[in-house]
Amino acid sequence: MIISFHLPYVEQVKQQSILGNGYLDQGDTPAFTGMYEAASSVVGSVCDAVDRIVNNEYQRAFIPIAGLHHARRNIAAGFCVFNDCGVAIEYLRHKHNIQRIAYIDIDAHHGDGVLYSFEDDPDLIFADLHEDGHFLYPGTGSASETGEGSAIGTKLNIPMPPHSDDDAFMQAWESVEEFLLKHGADFILLQCGADSIKGDPITHMEYTEKAHAHAAKRLCMLANQLCQGRLIAMGGGGYNHQNIAQTWTAVVASMA
Repeated sequence: MIISFHLPYVEQVKQQSILGNGYLDQGDTPAFTGMYEAASSVVGSVCDAVDRIVNNEYQRAFIPIAGLHHARRNIAAGFCVFNDCGVAIEYLRHKHNIQRIAYIDIDAHHGDGVLYSFEDDPDLIFADLHEDGHFLYPGTGSASETGEGSAIGTKLNIPMPPHSDDDAFMQAWESVEEFLLKHGADFILLQCGADSIKGDPITHMEYTEKAHAHAAKRLCMLANQLCQGRLIAMGGGGYNHQNIAQTWTAVVASMA
């Protein structure tokens, strides 16, 4: 399924993984020896979780190393070699025939690699709450980006101003829930990057772990209502170790 999503880019990753030098993009994502195996393990973990949930071994799962949402189909971006989120969407469809999938992203950075890979796909319900692209990489995700063609209206982008706090998050989050209830889903993916927590060194948001705990708890409830509880959460970004520990522990507690 990596090949299905990233063809023909996979071969480039394999070759640069052997050499261990150069960049996979224009300068953000350096190659390193063993890169292919490491990145594939992330994708494999997500696909394994999909299998176990669909086969009723688990109801939901959390994969902290996953959520690498910037990679496009044909190139790396923003430290992301493979886009496990995009691979998971195609894996659900091609292996398990689950077509209508909701992808919810609360990382400080916009999930551009997912949006633009499925921008014209009406069965990918996309909701992304992120720091306004005028102030942060990758500079995308304006509220006017609602999908293309038959998918217009199935994509929700909520750019948040810098220094937004929990109150601002909770208010915006209501729109995410309304959007998800309107469109429905047979499986939910959550990218819960901790780089939107106050004190992250490369972003400007000021949430606490309570925001992420709330999102995880509410999505579990919605998953129970919409899709037999089927939910995978993926860690995503985060560059403050204490924030990561507090936030993802809160997410797991909410999911449990």
